[in-house]
Amino acid sequence: MSGDGSWRRVSREGRRFLRGRYRSLRRLALWSLLESAHTFLGGYAVARALDDGFLAGRTGTGLGWLAVAGAGALLGALALRGVFGGLADLVEPLRDGLVRRSVRQAIERAVADPGRAGDAGAVSRLTQQTEMARDSFAGLVLVARSFVFTALGALLGLAALDPVLLVLVLPALLLGTAGFLATLRPMARVQRAALDADEALSGRAGELAAGLRDVVACGGGASAGAPVERLIAEQERLTGRLARWSALRTLALGVAGRLPVVALLAGTPWLLGRGVSAGAVAGALTYLVQSLLPALDALMTAVGAAGTRLLVVLDRFCTHQSDSAAATTAPEVAPGVGAGPGVAVELRGVWFAYGPRAQPVIDGLDLTVGAGEHLAVVGPSGIGKSTLTALIAGLLPPGGGTVRVAGAPAQGVTGPGPDLRRTLLPQQAYVFTGTVRENLTHLCPGPVSGAELERATAALGSDGLVDRLGGLDGAVDPARLSPGERQHLALTAAYLSPAPLLLLDEATCHLDLRTEERAERALATRPGTLVVVAHRISSAARADRVLVLDGTRAVCGTHAELPARSPLYRDLVGLWNARG
Repeated sequence: MSGDGSWRRVSREGRRFLRGRYRSLRRLALWSLLESAHTFLGGYAVARALDDGFLAGRTGTGLGWLAVAGAGALLGALALRGVFGGLADLVEPLRDGLVRRSVRQAIERAVADPGRAGDAGAVSRLTQQTEMARDSFAGLVLVARSFVFTALGALLGLAALDPVLLVLVLPALLLGTAGFLATLRPMARVQRAALDADEALSGRAGELAAGLRDVVACGGGASAGAPVERLIAEQERLTGRLARWSALRTLALGVAGRLPVVALLAGTPWLLGRGVSAGAVAGALTYLVQSLLPALDALMTAVGAAGTRLLVVLDRFCTHQSDSAAATTAPEVAPGVGAGPGVAVELRGVWFAYGPRAQPVIDGLDLTVGAGEHLAVVGPSGIGKSTLTALIAGLLPPGGGTVRVAGAPAQGVTGPGPDLRRTLLPQQAYVFTGTVRENLTHLCPGPVSGAELERATAALGSDGLVDRLGGLDGAVDPARLSPGERQHLALTAAYLSPAPLLLLDEATCHLDLRTEERAERALATRPGTLVVVAHRISSAARADRVLVLDGTRAVCGTHAELPARSPLYRDLVGLWNARG
């Protein structure tokens, strides 16, 4: 993280936030002025009580000045009460704004990249980091305001007692403060890295929790847990670095908080020799011990902990906002998109197992799917159909062999956007809160005309659903849609996608027979290749070829010839016919 870049981003956002809150700031400043008066009276009254009262033999005068100091303490308590009343006017709007921004960023990322819709880092920003920013901001405002006005009162008091007192006090204060400021930027970098590791660990743990049963059942615990162990080790390393910088910061606090007192006491003979009164020295000591040094210690602690944390958290919100904006731009065209006739998908000797000691789900599979072909994949539940689509989609790396899409490795394309060579529709259709138009066009890198949308909805038979939702600009609430309606919208989005390869992993399982047939026929006539994981034999009967997965054996052929070649397919067809 660039410290200067972070500071510029956060300061720009901070000025924008404070620009409309001058009334709250004025209220805080006015109450804080009472703290300056309280601080000034505390040391000055002690000096006058000694010089003009007790040391001069006038006890009543001394007690009167101590009463003035007591009245100043009451004044300070009144000021603190008013300060807390105005603090909420700054803190709560900040938290509310961060919550809104976090939600907006999560939505933008989910729309731009459906694969990140379950990003657990967004949960960390919405809960932990917004509360961290709120508490840090409140503490920082409270102590910074207190230090500014306390230091104002204390320095004015020292100057009023005798300006030479500043000669002893200020150098030690400035030395400790300079050492403290030198630790801020390194600590900010370490805390930023710690938050990155925290979000990564949260996201990885969320991914594992979703499929923990399958991971354990397939013996993949060691390989799945290795990245988590690395993230935990990284957090441990960063915690150690933070501890070392904290030790240096503590040393700087000691210099700033203790050295001025030592300098004042050691220089007392010199001060008395220059005509400074004993009351002035006692008043200066009061300023240091009761006001200036406690305020400085609180400020450094707040800036070193809460301030650095606030800078890092706010910078993350600013950075994520720019990342989200960048994620919504059109991705570059992936290699292989728009390739001419030939091979769409090629698997050679593909082997895959969920764990080093697990039985292979796919073993030595050879398969070629031509460009423009319609292939159906059938087999019992858990046989590896979804695994096969994940391998073709590049979501899983093969344990052995090669998987190529449009002539390039299935996992060979990287970039900020989706791989435009293929579109995968899983059984749980992805539909998000937004307009119908946004749900239908989120797989398209560019704008889609209204005429194209109407043709697509008519072809898929989803025009009635679109009308019920209020048209293309109607609002979509995923919770109000049935699974079949969600699949209908997702299939229409896939129809509009420019990807030359469509992978449907039981993406029509919630549709009735007639709607499923209409959708599959429409997708088959769309330019490109269609691979369907079929849950009904009727889907296989409409395909050009059918791939039957039976254990680690695979048979591929047409619907007409497969009953003679595959006992499993013959049984599936017989069962389907028996059910009518």
